[in-house]
Amino acid sequence: MLLGFGAVILIHELGHFVVAKLCGIKVEAFSIGMPPILFGIKKANRGWRIRILPELLKGEGENTENGLLGFTIGKKILPGETEYRIGLIPFGGFVKMLGQEDAGPVKTSDDPRSYANKPVLARVAVLAAGVTFNAISAVVGFMVVFMIGINLASPVVGGVAPGSPAERAGIKPGDEIVEVAGNSSRLDFSDVMMAAVLSGKNEIVPMKIRHEDGTTDEVNIAAKQQEGGRYREFGIERALTLTVAKVTPEDANFLKETTGLMPGDKIKAAAGVDMNSYWGYERIVEGTFEPNLPLLAERRDVSGQTQLVEGHIALVFPAMLQQGEKNNTQDKSDMNLANICGVVPRWQIAGLTDKRDSAKGKVVTTLRRLFHRESDKPFLESGDIILAAGETEDPTYKEFREVVREYKNRQLPIKLLRTDANGTEGILAITVKPKWSAEANDVLIGITLLPVLDVEHAVAAKTIATELYPNPVAIPRGATIAAVDGVEVKNFYDIAKQLKKNAGQRITIDWRIDEQNAGNTAIETGLEGQIVTATAIPNQVVPFRQLEQLYKADGPVEAMRMGYKRTKIFIIQSYVTLHRLVGGLLSPKELMGPVGILTFSYKIVSDQPFVYYIYFLGLISASLAVLNFLPMPPLDGGLTLLLLIEKIKGSAISIRTQEIIAYVGWGMVGTLFLYVTFNDIGRLIFGFFS
Repeated sequence: MLLGFGAVILIHELGHFVVAKLCGIKVEAFSIGMPPILFGIKKANRGWRIRILPELLKGEGENTENGLLGFTIGKKILPGETEYRIGLIPFGGFVKMLGQEDAGPVKTSDDPRSYANKPVLARVAVLAAGVTFNAISAVVGFMVVFMIGINLASPVVGGVAPGSPAERAGIKPGDEIVEVAGNSSRLDFSDVMMAAVLSGKNEIVPMKIRHEDGTTDEVNIAAKQQEGGRYREFGIERALTLTVAKVTPEDANFLKETTGLMPGDKIKAAAGVDMNSYWGYERIVEGTFEPNLPLLAERRDVSGQTQLVEGHIALVFPAMLQQGEKNNTQDKSDMNLANICGVVPRWQIAGLTDKRDSAKGKVVTTLRRLFHRESDKPFLESGDIILAAGETEDPTYKEFREVVREYKNRQLPIKLLRTDANGTEGILAITVKPKWSAEANDVLIGITLLPVLDVEHAVAAKTIATELYPNPVAIPRGATIAAVDGVEVKNFYDIAKQLKKNAGQRITIDWRIDEQNAGNTAIETGLEGQIVTATAIPNQVVPFRQLEQLYKADGPVEAMRMGYKRTKIFIIQSYVTLHRLVGGLLSPKELMGPVGILTFSYKIVSDQPFVYYIYFLGLISASLAVLNFLPMPPLDGGLTLLLLIEKIKGSAISIRTQEIIAYVGWGMVGTLFLYVTFNDIGRLIFGFFS
């Protein structure tokens, strides 16, 4: 891993070194790694001069420069001017030219081979050589990758976001994108993403789609930046397979305990329906109104034998239907509330833990609670059922959001139903203080939550008018539904079953509030497919493998073309990332430093074929080319900017100004380095790598 990361730095510094030599600049040192010096070698009059830790183990007298462990080997040779070093700190590297140091201003010298005495364009060429070599090495690396062959994400639509440009264009899960923005050669999913990112505002992007039945369509689509989104997108999601992906041993155990599935299992059927695509599986999930979805999977043992195993996925039902592009506007209409024949169940909290983190969910919950709670008072927890908010009893999620906004910067009393560890339900009263969130552009109560229907209790929060049921059912708020068509029911699963059983008929629903207040009402059930207006989602996310295909060049020429294209994509992605960072659309916490890169490198080397590591190094090399050419000293781009100022001004910037710029620049780079390293270590300690 260190060798690979060091090779990227080596190539960058080699660019500076080679061009400096070609420009006749005296190069005093070429170092991989940062000081202090671990090892140095240089041609001297009496042979090869070796220095080992000369700055830490200092010598005396004539050995002051060489150090205690300095010595010379070999025969008498012509002396050289460049010492080749390995730094003790294994990150970075540098080329030390006469008259030029990254840590300070350019030094004046009478030597014509001094960096400072060379023309501005020559110095610019030296600085630009590093990023140029990185870009070239990325192309070469990707060329090797595509000569070997690598599996990348297929340009197949795995999902379409509700209300997105893709949905409006008629794109459906399972469609294959065979051409986008005029590009049809060796498309992978990143081409689709970049076409959206690089498109102009409201720019129409032509796209050719191949449907599952083999027919093709041409569509025109304009990417859009969603509310809270980081860049323009079409609303197209990556396609997945039905094979469970490899996870950590801890996550694998958790997955088996909660679903019965293991990494490598392939879903063959869901709810008794044979499966051959992930989007087909999703359709079954969305259309199921049961607490669990039964699964049948194929498992291969160590001997290669296969067997069928049973599993299941617990389902929850979001309280709001996904019908808009902006999540915080979906709660403006009662018609967006999930319901059963116009009856809206109460809602409860799910999502204080990230289900994708499986075994690490408790850690995530602890951290979120740590950063969002203002005191040790009782707080909302996953599973809580909201009984009242402010003066509103049994509020729908829409009503709850309205109350939260009304109580901005004020204490909001909430009454909730909580089940303890023994399974006993109890009523609890708490208070929260809603605050304005600039990021969400809304008033929030400071937690990450997913509002889902309380379907385990047959309590109606409200009855609403919908397109299918324009006349609300006469059931009081907070009433418990006791029977449907004379059959006792205990939850909304029972209610839905009885309503579907009597589809198209007029039936009676019995309800009660308490022993003194009870009644019944008649309802036209409508068609079976119109009774339940609630879309299920898995309560436990199963990590399925990404749908991939092999990308392998037919020869060196095509490999070079594919390598150039991949390098260009990653360079553009790097600039987009920086733009999002500067624009506040990307948190610095999402950046990865050297520790993160090495950790990620280890995962790739241990989990994937070596070709993926070469691919990753190509990505790092392309990204380094962008990062190093940012207009900020001491980076190459910043030093180049100073040279351009010198060219325009006709003279160099003063030594004092150069010193201030250099020290401020190094301070900023050092601060950023410490920040990303702290984040990397935090991810590593808490196991946040998926």
